[in-house]
Amino acid sequence: MTRPLFAVLVLILTGIAANAQEAARLQFDKLTRLETKARDVVEVNIDGKLLDLAKRVTAKVKDDDAKKVALAINGLRGIYVRVYNFEKENEYEVSDVDEVRAQLNSPGWEKLANVRSKKNNQKVDVYTMFTGDKMDGLAVVLSETKTIAVVNVIGMVDIETLVELSGRLNIPKIDITRDEKPKNEEE
Repeated sequence: MTRPLFAVLVLILTGIAANAQEAARLQFDKLTRLETKARDVVEVNIDGKLLDLAKRVTAKVKDDDAKKVALAINGLRGIYVRVYNFEKENEYEVSDVDEVRAQLNSPGWEKLANVRSKKNNQKVDVYTMFTGDKMDGLAVVLSETKTIAVVNVIGMVDIETLVELSGRLNIPKIDITRDEKPKNEEE
């Protein structure tokens, strides 16, 4: 392959990767108006130099769990979290959350799971974005009567490593259970 052709190919692939990253990034602009209504607001933005630092530090720590964390976050390009807790029920408009969910109906996003519970009017949606067989994004949107939470992870996520680390290092326990047979079928 000639150098000019190789250079053009690299530029094209770089542009495709950048577009996938931009497509996986959710826009939280509409949620900022909730800050004045919410009792508590959590905003986390980890990307760029801070994420690179976390990757370098966890890779150098001589602890098996830290090495697993380094492996899990190696392909990440950004982590963005917004949580709004309200004093009273229904202090926010459902349309505020629906605008975020609407972004997940754009090309590239695939719904992985959704949970609907009448208790607290809970709705949880989990979406993934793939380019080929590579995960470029993960999004979780949770809404309840007093809470809205949105998590947007950009880049490759090693789910198996996260499951292995669950319950340690302040990572919530992820229980993957299988349906058991009713007792009358076991006999």
